[in-house]
Amino acid sequence: MKNSKIVSVLYLLALMGLGASCKKEIGSLNGSTIEELSSNATKFQLNNVVTGTESGMRNSIDFYLDAVGMIGREMYRFAGSEPRYTSDLLGGGNATLNNNTFYLTNPWNARYRVVKNCNILIDAANNSTLIFPEEKKGYLGFAKTIKAYHLLLNLNLTYTNGVRIDVNDPDKLGAFVPYEDALTQIAAMLDEAKTDLTGSTIAFTLSSGFDGLNDAAGLIKFNRALAARVAVYRKQWGPALTALNESFFSLNGSFTTGAYHVFSSGPNDQLNLTFFPQNNTGEIRLAHPSFAANITPGDDRIAKATLRTSAASLDGLTSNRDVWVYTSSTASMPIIRNEELILIYAEAKINQTQLPDAIVALNRIRTGHNLAVYSGAVTQAALITEMLFQRRYSLYFEGHRWVDMRRYGNLGQLPLDRAGDDVWEKFPLPLTEN
Repeated sequence: MKNSKIVSVLYLLALMGLGASCKKEIGSLNGSTIEELSSNATKFQLNNVVTGTESGMRNSIDFYLDAVGMIGREMYRFAGSEPRYTSDLLGGGNATLNNNTFYLTNPWNARYRVVKNCNILIDAANNSTLIFPEEKKGYLGFAKTIKAYHLLLNLNLTYTNGVRIDVNDPDKLGAFVPYEDALTQIAAMLDEAKTDLTGSTIAFTLSSGFDGLNDAAGLIKFNRALAARVAVYRKQWGPALTALNESFFSLNGSFTTGAYHVFSSGPNDQLNLTFFPQNNTGEIRLAHPSFAANITPGDDRIAKATLRTSAASLDGLTSNRDVWVYTSSTASMPIIRNEELILIYAEAKINQTQLPDAIVALNRIRTGHNLAVYSGAVTQAALITEMLFQRRYSLYFEGHRWVDMRRYGNLGQLPLDRAGDDVWEKFPLPLTEN
């Protein structure tokens, strides 16, 4: 790969998914079949699988962000030809979440396709005699890290409905694992990946989205950043801090340091589909009115929701601000970045009642966004409120608000825009999984 280009033609998993679709073969990968990959793959073949895996990570990410962003009352998605954005996702009238609809099935299937690709890479690396042991460890560590991350994204959707962790054999899919157990297994998978990456040699190339994190040491830092996220979901505050110390976390470092999905207009690549021009009509993403109403005056994060020349309305909903997080069709999209890690540090310190340390981290966020230092009550409850408030604005439209409010039992605090609307706690399991 060169610069931001990830060649989609190498993306194996367009042909694959869970259940019956898992049984389909990859087809031609420069002459390779799944059987060839599983028997004695060359480094070239393994590297193609890595490229396809990273490419596939971007598929349907726009549907995921729309779904969790709508339910989390971060934004509205207006599409004249698709009313389910403003009905099902917001619980309008008698609408409920459907278990066989694009807003669930598209991101769910895309994430499991990546999981399938990771399983292929793991099998291929384990069965290859054409790579050095240190190189095998690199492939395994990468695959397990990405696999864990994508299982976590699907678990975010279905929550206590669980996810399948064991999908190695499409004819004998594992049972659905409950939420807490799934988090435990995902954390263990990340730990196993870290062990693999330790002392490994990275024989593959990643996109520019992994710049600074594309060797063994860097991938361990990326892995540990994800482990810190999982740890706070599990309310394991000490392990979260331990993981942060092994990641790229830097209290005084750049907010933007991290790993990203990258996009381009190059041949066989794909664009960032979360981008819509400002003042667009027809297809629109709008900031929820509460974003601007609740922001602290002077906060530079208001730039994530720019004023339109005229408000837009649909189905009883109105906003005068565009979502302006991904400001071009080739804008990068964070997987995880240092600003989130600073907030994870603050969260862990608050929950360990180490409040002065937490305030230092929260002030790093506040002053980094043109705000005065924190002057509120120095209590655990007050600082949790402050931390969630800063996460709302720092991580806006990055897929966190709904999950954050749910894990603190605050879904009832999200605004209802119309009589009869609902805030959903979780998605149902897709119909094909029942």
